[in-house]
Amino acid sequence: MKSKILNLSLILTSLIGYLEWGESNNMFLFQGEVEIMSKLFTDPASVIHPFTLLPLIGQVLLAFTLFQKKPNKLLTYFGMGGIGVLLLLMFVIGLISLNYKIIV
Repeated sequence: MKSKILNLSLILTSLIGYLEWGESNNMFLFQGEVEIMSKLFTDPASVIHPFTLLPLIGQVLLAFTLFQKKPNKLLTYFGMGGIGVLLLLMFVIGLISLNYKIIV
Protein backbone atom coordinates (compact mmCIF):
# COMPACT_ATOMS: atom_id res chain seq x y z
CA MET A 1 0.00 0.00 0.00
CA LYS A 2 2.88 2.34 0.81
CA SER A 3 4.40 1.98 -2.67
CA LYS A 4 1.02 2.68 -4.30
CA ILE A 5 0.71 5.92 -2.34
CA LEU A 6 4.25 6.88 -3.34
CA ASN A 7 3.52 6.15 -7.02
CA LEU A 8 0.33 8.20 -6.89
CA SER A 9 2.28 11.02 -5.25
CA LEU A 10 4.85 10.85 -8.05
CA ILE A 11 2.13 11.18 -10.67
CA LEU A 12 0.44 14.09 -8.94
CA THR A 13 3.62 16.03 -8.17
CA SER A 14 4.86 15.64 -11.73
CA LEU A 15 1.83 17.60 -12.91
CA ILE A 16 2.74 20.80 -11.06
CA GLY A 17 5.86 21.62 -13.07
CA TYR A 18 5.82 25.14 -14.52
CA LEU A 19 6.93 26.23 -17.97
CA GLU A 20 7.46 29.78 -19.19
CA TRP A 21 8.67 30.94 -22.59
CA GLY A 22 8.56 34.12 -24.60
CA GLU A 23 6.82 37.25 -23.34
CA SER A 24 3.41 35.94 -22.31
CA ASN A 25 3.49 32.16 -22.71
CA ASN A 26 3.31 30.00 -19.61
CA MET A 27 1.57 26.87 -18.38
CA PHE A 28 1.69 24.16 -15.76
CA LEU A 29 2.42 20.61 -16.88
CA PHE A 30 -1.14 19.45 -16.19
CA GLN A 31 -2.39 22.06 -18.67
CA GLY A 32 0.12 20.89 -21.25
CA GLU A 33 -0.82 17.28 -20.66
CA VAL A 34 -4.50 18.00 -21.26
CA GLU A 35 -3.53 19.68 -24.52
CA ILE A 36 -1.32 16.75 -25.52
CA MET A 37 -4.05 14.22 -24.74
CA SER A 38 -6.59 16.12 -26.83
CA LYS A 39 -4.18 16.40 -29.77
CA LEU A 40 -3.07 12.78 -29.44
CA PHE A 41 -6.38 11.59 -30.87
CA THR A 42 -7.04 14.42 -33.34
CA ASP A 43 -3.53 15.15 -34.70
CA PRO A 44 -1.04 12.57 -33.40
CA ALA A 45 1.80 13.80 -35.62
CA SER A 46 1.87 17.13 -33.77
CA VAL A 47 2.62 15.52 -30.39
CA ILE A 48 5.10 12.85 -31.41
CA HIS A 49 8.27 14.07 -29.74
CA PRO A 50 10.47 12.34 -27.16
CA PHE A 51 9.97 15.08 -24.57
CA THR A 52 6.20 14.75 -24.80
CA LEU A 53 5.85 10.99 -25.14
CA LEU A 54 8.50 9.89 -22.62
CA PRO A 55 6.93 11.63 -19.60
CA LEU A 56 3.47 10.55 -20.74
CA ILE A 57 4.62 6.93 -20.95
CA GLY A 58 6.23 7.34 -17.52
CA GLN A 59 2.94 8.51 -16.05
CA VAL A 60 1.07 5.66 -17.72
CA LEU A 61 3.54 3.16 -16.26
CA LEU A 62 3.14 4.63 -12.78
CA ALA A 63 -0.65 4.62 -13.18
CA PHE A 64 -0.47 0.98 -14.24
CA THR A 65 1.39 0.08 -11.05
CA LEU A 66 -1.49 1.52 -9.02
CA PHE A 67 -3.71 -1.31 -10.26
CA GLN A 68 -1.25 -4.08 -9.52
CA LYS A 69 -1.61 -6.07 -6.32
CA LYS A 70 2.08 -5.58 -5.61
CA PRO A 71 3.54 -2.71 -7.69
CA ASN A 72 6.40 -3.78 -9.92
CA LYS A 73 9.61 -1.97 -8.93
CA LEU A 74 10.99 -2.05 -12.46
CA LEU A 75 7.89 -0.34 -13.86
CA THR A 76 8.09 2.21 -11.07
CA TYR A 77 11.74 2.98 -11.87
CA PHE A 78 11.03 3.30 -15.60
CA GLY A 79 8.07 5.56 -14.85
CA MET A 80 10.19 7.72 -12.57
CA GLY A 81 12.87 7.91 -15.24
CA GLY A 82 10.40 8.98 -17.91
CA ILE A 83 9.00 11.76 -15.79
CA GLY A 84 12.43 12.65 -14.42
CA VAL A 85 13.86 13.35 -17.88
CA LEU A 86 11.35 16.15 -18.46
CA LEU A 87 11.60 17.61 -14.97
CA LEU A 88 15.40 17.58 -15.10
CA LEU A 89 15.36 19.34 -18.46
CA MET A 90 12.96 21.95 -17.07
CA PHE A 91 15.27 22.47 -14.08
CA VAL A 92 18.30 22.96 -16.34
CA ILE A 93 16.36 25.42 -18.51
CA GLY A 94 15.37 27.32 -15.38
CA LEU A 95 19.00 27.47 -14.26
CA ILE A 96 20.24 28.63 -17.65
CA SER A 97 17.61 31.35 -17.94
CA LEU A 98 17.78 32.20 -14.21
CA ASN A 99 14.01 31.87 -13.99
CA TYR A 100 13.22 31.07 -10.37
CA LYS A 101 9.61 30.10 -11.18
CA ILE A 102 10.77 27.24 -13.38
CA ILE A 103 13.52 26.21 -10.93
CA VAL A 104 11.07 25.95 -8.03
